[in-house]
Amino acid sequence: QVQVVESGGGLVQPGGSLRLSCAVSGDTATVNVMGWYRQAPGKQREFVASIVDITRPEAVYADSAKGRFTVSKDIAKNTLSLQMTSLKTEDTAVYFCSASSPLLGAYWGQGTQVTVSS
Repeated sequence: QVQVVESGGGLVQPGGSLRLSCAVSGDTATVNVMGWYRQAPGKQREFVASIVDITRPEAVYADSAKGRFTVSKDIAKNTLSLQMTSLKTEDTAVYFCSASSPLLGAYWGQGTQVTVSS
């Protein structure tokens, strides 16, 4: 079992910044992909960013996140962060963290709300 807990959401004005964190615990030895997804009201959950192969981190971004968001991982602390800058109203969504293992499958957190509004 893998436990995933997100934190750091909140209300921010357009153009502002916000940093999300994801703490992963439990049977994490086989986790090789960690990522962020988001779901806006009335829309399907969509990919935001991920780090593939935790030992040799390679970040992948959705087009909507490129140039504005930065995903990073602290291997020692088993945490995944998402630094978001130049936020837009369309970034408003519940952001979910995911940790995936080829042996155990994918685990999700409960989500954290990000609201971009003036």
